[in-house]
Amino acid sequence: MPTDLQVGLKATVTVPGSSANLGPGFDTLGIALSIYDTVEVEVIASGLEVHIFGEGAEDLPRDNSHLVVKAIRSGLKAADVEAPGLKVTCTNNIPQSRGLGSSAAAAVAGVVAANTLAGSPLSTEEIVQLSSEFEGHPDNAGASVLGDAVVSWTEIPVDGRSLPEYRAVGVKVDPRIRAYALVPDFHASTNAVRKVLPSHVTHTDARFNVSRTAVITVAIQSHPELLWEGTRDRLHQPYRSDVLPVTAEWVNRLRNRGYAAYLSGAGPTALVLCTEPVDDEILDEARESGLRVLELEVAGPVRAELTAD
Repeated sequence: MPTDLQVGLKATVTVPGSSANLGPGFDTLGIALSIYDTVEVEVIASGLEVHIFGEGAEDLPRDNSHLVVKAIRSGLKAADVEAPGLKVTCTNNIPQSRGLGSSAAAAVAGVVAANTLAGSPLSTEEIVQLSSEFEGHPDNAGASVLGDAVVSWTEIPVDGRSLPEYRAVGVKVDPRIRAYALVPDFHASTNAVRKVLPSHVTHTDARFNVSRTAVITVAIQSHPELLWEGTRDRLHQPYRSDVLPVTAEWVNRLRNRGYAAYLSGAGPTALVLCTEPVDDEILDEARESGLRVLELEVAGPVRAELTAD
């Protein structure tokens, strides 16, 4: 029988956003960014209360369909505990559906909150697994759990019945590297943007992306002079440019100026990795064009604190 949690226990989780792909590392590479959501989960006597502040406050559900709540339930089940009731308070700073890992951060926050309330019985690997199950790939979730950058992959069971296994290993990022996010004021659906991708690519393009994925992995660790070359891609960004023309324009403008810019996740955010500040003139032009400019650092792992009334 599952153990009942004590009323009054509260877990406070601070989870970083993330950027996936880093150009060529499609569904494989991710990097944690210093923009954070905070989730407080308190065990109450009964029922469910959901409070949302900040990004998504007007649109996100306040019932069991909320992703954080679903992730909490998943984490509690995995930890073999039950809560008589939950009060969930989300303070969101990560832009929603913009390619900065808001969904993955929500899943990570929920699983980590549940694990914290249960006394932390779940391993880091189990947290990555549970969090990634909500999106079907571990690049964003792995980065939010582990911090810095990650190389991730999915193992598909040969029996066809078991769930995929989601794996991620941490990669330490050169401390000189920072990030700039140019965030449009419209959403992008990951599923919709994936639909424009072809079912097959040429061997030449596949070879190109394998090499650039290797280059960017080295670049973020110790050779940031290779960031521009390492963020080149032929596997997904060219096909997405027609449905994300604003992003494509800004990625091209930045790259033509020598900045290592790429489409962050499924977009529509354009992200730059660099060691020197982006020219103020370019940033001003972006703001005048209606883009939100976020100056970010590479973030550490998710953090959690347990308190009791």
